[in-house]
Amino acid sequence: MTELTGHILTPEGWLEGRLAVGGDGRIAALEGRAVDEARVRASEAPVILPGFIDLHVHGGGGRDTMEGGDAVATLARLHARHGTTSLLATTMTAPPADIRHSFEGLAPLCRQRPAAGARVLGVHLEGPFISPGKLGAQPDQACPASLDLVRELHAIAPIRLLTLAPELPGHLALIPELVGLGLRVQIGHSLASYEEGLAALQAGAAGFTHLFNAMTPLHHREPGLVGTALAHAQHAEIIPDLVHVHPGAIRAALRAIPGLYCVSDATAAAGMPDGEYRLGSHRVTKCMGGVRLADGTLAGSTLTLDQALRNLVGLGLSLAEASARVSRHAADYLGLSDRGRLAVGAWADGVQLEPGALTLQGVIVEGERIC
Repeated sequence: MTELTGHILTPEGWLEGRLAVGGDGRIAALEGRAVDEARVRASEAPVILPGFIDLHVHGGGGRDTMEGGDAVATLARLHARHGTTSLLATTMTAPPADIRHSFEGLAPLCRQRPAAGARVLGVHLEGPFISPGKLGAQPDQACPASLDLVRELHAIAPIRLLTLAPELPGHLALIPELVGLGLRVQIGHSLASYEEGLAALQAGAAGFTHLFNAMTPLHHREPGLVGTALAHAQHAEIIPDLVHVHPGAIRAALRAIPGLYCVSDATAAAGMPDGEYRLGSHRVTKCMGGVRLADGTLAGSTLTLDQALRNLVGLGLSLAEASARVSRHAADYLGLSDRGRLAVGAWADGVQLEPGALTLQGVIVEGERIC
């Protein structure tokens, strides 16, 4: 039976003790005495947190979700080595045939976790139902939402999240039908007004895709989609690489949105040296810690969630709060009660960190030690 010892973050608080993993890959026992976070950070004992959950990841290790084939297995292994124990493979805007090709390639990995890799929980369909006026780094191949296409893709591999622009003709009326299929609908890549965003939430949309990026900004007389999120959202994703969003804006979102959770929006360039990589049909360049199109537009990131955790702690969050933003809130958003927390009966997804610099020392995914 695998065991981890150290300072363990549980839903009830910190324990100094041991976590035992059963043969089924779930947590069989948690034992120890309660301690506070000050003792945790002052100690030399390892810190053990829930594994990270990334609901928006395009690539890593030189591979891109849209490639199909074994690309998703490669990115799942790369991000697992950085503490991500489950993720959503995220697609790009493209012709339906290309999206279908991607789904066919990743479908087997949704059924069988890749060896030494993160669990692929399903797909985040980020395009193509977005605004041509807010593409960001998405290819210029947006199209109106199609329930038939969603059903076809969902039958190949499970869609867990779907991003759309609610202001486009027919999209608002489609939201309840998409929710009825069991999907979480997110608002993003959109020119919607505050009022149109609020109408989408009332229709059943549940979140916002990379908050602040590729959406109408906040102005005190025209609040835009950012205003909708800050005033009304229970959940939203944000990219805390300190490039996509200013630290002050991150702090504002943390105060306003209870279930704000972090995503990497990582591209194939994550974990790779500077150079040129694929992002859907685009070629992007990694240099100086960022990823951009030829015109300078930010094009995803090289972020991994272990660095996201360190960035949040650097912004002043407690380690427990930062952990929730890279694990539990994302799990709760998807309705997963057995991930994103270290509790008896939950999946044994965990990361072991050095308590000072919070450098990664070990990762287990469903009881398997990855590193």
